[in-house]
Amino acid sequence: MAKAKKNDKNSARAERRKQREDQRTEKSEEVGKARQQKGKVREWVDALAFAVIVMLIVRTLFFDLFRIPTPSMEKSLLVGDYLFVSKVHYGTRTPMTLGIPFTSIYFKGLQFPFFRFPGFTDVKRGDAVVFNWPADKVESIDRRMHYIKRVVGLPGETVEVRDKVVQINGEAQSLMETMQQQWRVVKTEPRVQLHSSWLEEIGVTEVVQTEDPLVLRVVATEGAIERIRERPWVAEISPAVIAGETRYSSFMYPPGRNYTPDNFGPLKIPKAGETSVLIDQTWPEIERVISHYEGHTTSRGADGSFLIDGAAATSYTFEQDYFFVMGDNRDNSEDSRFWGFVPMDHVVGKAIFIYFSWDAAAGLPRFGRIFSKIH
Repeated sequence: MAKAKKNDKNSARAERRKQREDQRTEKSEEVGKARQQKGKVREWVDALAFAVIVMLIVRTLFFDLFRIPTPSMEKSLLVGDYLFVSKVHYGTRTPMTLGIPFTSIYFKGLQFPFFRFPGFTDVKRGDAVVFNWPADKVESIDRRMHYIKRVVGLPGETVEVRDKVVQINGEAQSLMETMQQQWRVVKTEPRVQLHSSWLEEIGVTEVVQTEDPLVLRVVATEGAIERIRERPWVAEISPAVIAGETRYSSFMYPPGRNYTPDNFGPLKIPKAGETSVLIDQTWPEIERVISHYEGHTTSRGADGSFLIDGAAATSYTFEQDYFFVMGDNRDNSEDSRFWGFVPMDHVVGKAIFIYFSWDAAAGLPRFGRIFSKIH
């Protein structure tokens, strides 16, 4: 009897021991699963953090992505085009501020000196360039709004627009194939109409009937205008020029010279290392460059002398290069004609190709534009 009780006690102890072992095994398995789960989460977090860091480095030093929001570059670039912009072509510009990546939030008042690494090409005429808008009121250059325009004039050149024709150092510049502007089309018969389907075929999206029943204003490329010129009812085609309208004077750069978008200049583009003699006629554009972009104070003395940083000066040597830019949609572009030169320290990079394009009106991608090169 005593032996049976002893066996029962041993069995109970063995059972309890087994239960404890089972509990320890279950707990160990739960801990293992938790660790495994935490390990997977940690792997995803590490991978995401690594991807963000790599993207931040790549977009800061090598390239960036931008979207076209306005029609100022049509027909070259359309609203809804997404661009790949190279920062290494002209040399990577180091950050001038510190902020939260991929947001507009930054530490105001904290500024780093401008520095640009050497690039493998200079800015050339005809390049589609992304830059920080010089007329933006934001103090930090790299936080100013991004614009994209076509480089028309280079440092040291003289730019002029005469009856819509851009001239560089007195030499007329032809429109690129994808550039468009307003044209004045004179008809022989007032009842003749341009069919919308045919206009769409040749790439014309805007036709305005003037008060004169024989005259149309057409926004088109030179190629489309040549197609219209072939029509038997066309008597004459010429650029639609805005001439002698003083209402533009206060909006142009520099103000007060009675310039218009179609008759502008001549204007000398500043060049690094080039010295300009200070005279009353050129002081308005030079003063803006000196004070806004090169960090000096400017004023006029009581005797009419020119003061730079409080000292009298008769000449000034520019510290960096500047560019004159215009939109490819010449009559629908706010560009250097309105707000002046683009300093080199505002240049972000060169637009290389379109990696995606979205047609909001159609609600569909423009498949033919995806991965197309920007000319």
